[in-house]
Amino acid sequence: MTEHPTQSEPNDTNATDDQGDEHRGASSALSRLTARLENSALAEEPRALLREALGATATESSGTPAAPHPDQRVFLDSISVNGFRGIGCKARLPLTAQPGVTLVMGRNGSGKSSFAEGAETALTGRTARLDKQRGEVWRRHWRNLHDGADPKVEVRLAIAGDPRLSTLTCTWPNDDVMAPEVEFRRPGHGRRPFAGIGWKQALNDYSPFLSHADLDNVLNGRPSEQYDSVAAILGLRELTDADERLQGIEKALDSALKQAEAERPVLAEALSALDDPRAVRALAVVGRAGDPDLVDLDALVTSLPDADEGRLRELRTTAALTGPDLGPVGAAVDRLREAVAVLDDVCASGAEDAHHRAELLAKALEHSRRHEDEDTCPVCGSDRALDEAWAERAAEQVASLRREAATAREARTELRDAVDAVRYLVTPVPAWLPAPLVDPWEEWQACRAIDDAERLAARAETSALVLADACDALREEALRELEKLDEEWRSCATRLAGWLDRASPAYAGRPRLCQVRAARKWLKEARAELREERLRPFEGHSQRIWEELRQQSNVDLRSVRLTGSEKATVRKLVMDVSVDGTQASALGVMSQGELHSLALSLFLPRAAAPDSPFGFVVIDDPVQSMDPAKVHGLAKVLHDLGRTRQVVVFTHDTRLQRAFTNQELPVTVLEVERQGRSVVTVQRVTDPIGQALSDAHALARTPNLPPVAVTHVLPSLCRTVLERAFSEAAWLRLHRAGLAEHEAEKTVAGAVTLMDIAALGLFGDPAKKAGDVYRELRRRCGPGAVDLIRQCQEGAHPSGTSMPDPHRFVDDVKAVALTVRKPEEGP
Repeated sequence: MTEHPTQSEPNDTNATDDQGDEHRGASSALSRLTARLENSALAEEPRALLREALGATATESSGTPAAPHPDQRVFLDSISVNGFRGIGCKARLPLTAQPGVTLVMGRNGSGKSSFAEGAETALTGRTARLDKQRGEVWRRHWRNLHDGADPKVEVRLAIAGDPRLSTLTCTWPNDDVMAPEVEFRRPGHGRRPFAGIGWKQALNDYSPFLSHADLDNVLNGRPSEQYDSVAAILGLRELTDADERLQGIEKALDSALKQAEAERPVLAEALSALDDPRAVRALAVVGRAGDPDLVDLDALVTSLPDADEGRLRELRTTAALTGPDLGPVGAAVDRLREAVAVLDDVCASGAEDAHHRAELLAKALEHSRRHEDEDTCPVCGSDRALDEAWAERAAEQVASLRREAATAREARTELRDAVDAVRYLVTPVPAWLPAPLVDPWEEWQACRAIDDAERLAARAETSALVLADACDALREEALRELEKLDEEWRSCATRLAGWLDRASPAYAGRPRLCQVRAARKWLKEARAELREERLRPFEGHSQRIWEELRQQSNVDLRSVRLTGSEKATVRKLVMDVSVDGTQASALGVMSQGELHSLALSLFLPRAAAPDSPFGFVVIDDPVQSMDPAKVHGLAKVLHDLGRTRQVVVFTHDTRLQRAFTNQELPVTVLEVERQGRSVVTVQRVTDPIGQALSDAHALARTPNLPPVAVTHVLPSLCRTVLERAFSEAAWLRLHRAGLAEHEAEKTVAGAVTLMDIAALGLFGDPAKKAGDVYRELRRRCGPGAVDLIRQCQEGAHPSGTSMPDPHRFVDDVKAVALTVRKPEEGP
């Protein structure tokens, strides 16, 4: 049974010891900012605004669903996948739900990344591959072709302090990979939609998933995205929320004031055009510099003589009515008629028929692919199956017909667009209309319901002309009547009254606007100080990781800085590097492998942040573009992270596994294999020497072995055991000696024969003579070890070797291999 974490994790070693409580929790940021506010010299009005904004943030945060707590971290117990991506029938990846490093190995196409993508989709609803490859093909063909069951991903989670496992189940109700349904079940808490349990923000801020595409995005994404990925973990989101509240108040006050000011020149121009003493008095108020005397202006507007306001409103509304614009309507009708003519020509040419035939064949082809085992035709019921040959011919015919049908499709598309263009110009019936316009406007409005294109063109053209003429006639009549009713002044007075309604609260809010701006300025400065204070430990962690990963690189990571602010139009993550002491741009001087290493040094501190509630990190394919030295550095970084996090790394590169072995770092290795029809299996890999010994033991135990298996095959297997043991010793010896990684790899690759490999493993020198090798073997393993070596070598000769007791032979080889696989420590 898997041992689940049952208590809080210790503080992260190396990564976070120096971060302290200053890096923990937004509540700490709020309390520190509140204390700083009370001791500041800020005026009481802006200080009260800040208290209100910060208090609203704290209240709102307390009402959100409970996210997982950092003291009850979440670990992965297993990932089960079926019918998704490269995995057909259900496959399960067992994991150890506690800190440590697990390597999930497998060749490209083995299905290992389907486990990583399945877990990421279940927890986040997306994958980095989907974000990067938004093509229709990938979106439509994400289901596994070899499994007819509905796709399903099940992630079993261990939550520290809870002895029972929780389960995350991800299914898809339709073919949209971006719309999964995810259910969360925790013993004692029932089943709930995962979206409602409050993990979304934590998954966004402390994403425990890192794919190869994510590594590219860390450095190649937009500067604002780089900024946000780091700023999110600094625990200042609540301060940003408070600033957004103040910004909302400022925007409303400022917008109202700007609108009132923008209308003043327009009003002044209109008043200047009137030869009226009332307009002169109003212009003196509106046009002077500074804030206007709104009381005086209001008295002037409200002192208008009485009039038939109902009649005026009616006339104003009539004068403001505008019918259809005959220019655009005529153009749209001409376009529609042309589209009808083109489609008629296309239908006559046979292209339309090609379109229908192509669609019919396409649906039959799709049906045959979904029901490969169907023996009869689904249409006519005949015994002739829609087999692969038919499918190939049908696919070619569909492609040919669709090319022929392109003209018809374009013609239908143009006709739809032309119909929509005419309907778009048909304006709805206004809320009030003069009686003479009711019928023509309803006739115009009825055009939107006409489906026949030719009838629509004729009716739209006629009804638009009728309605436009009627509107023009009534408008001219209304304008003449308004002139009689002193409309010019009344129009200005009405505009002045409307402006007064907007301007009075706008000018009254100017003092509050100044207070809000003072509060935001103080908050911006205080937040910047807190941000830099909390960024320093993050920067230190990134620099320590880079020092491990850089190995022989001459690039120094000098600092990591955030410039701008969360809501600034220009905000970015700045990485200061130097090459041999000369300052340079990271993206300009670093190789692809160095850039990936730098991206890891930025991501891993985020995953190891003390506030992160996730005790696991899933990394897919981090080794690409790395030279051997950086792979060894990566193994050390992952090992350090594995002291406090469950690190699951998916890779096809065997160098990473060897880097753990060569540095004697503990690691769990799982091997993923994909067989026919997407059957994926997972098995735990002990070690290469143990696997070779198991093969030899199995052969020795086989009854009725033919003589050649005993004299030739078994010695060859045992020779493999010894070669692997000596090779492992050689790697460890060269690594302990401090040899550069590429030099060590070259030295090991140059040892070809068993004696060369043995000399390298025993002495670190492949040029040592056979006599030296034999003497060292006798000293460490006894006199029988030399005979074992010779027997293993004789197995490759035509005559083979004598093997009176195969079981004893394998046991003796095992004893020698276990003795020599680790070099003796020097004096």
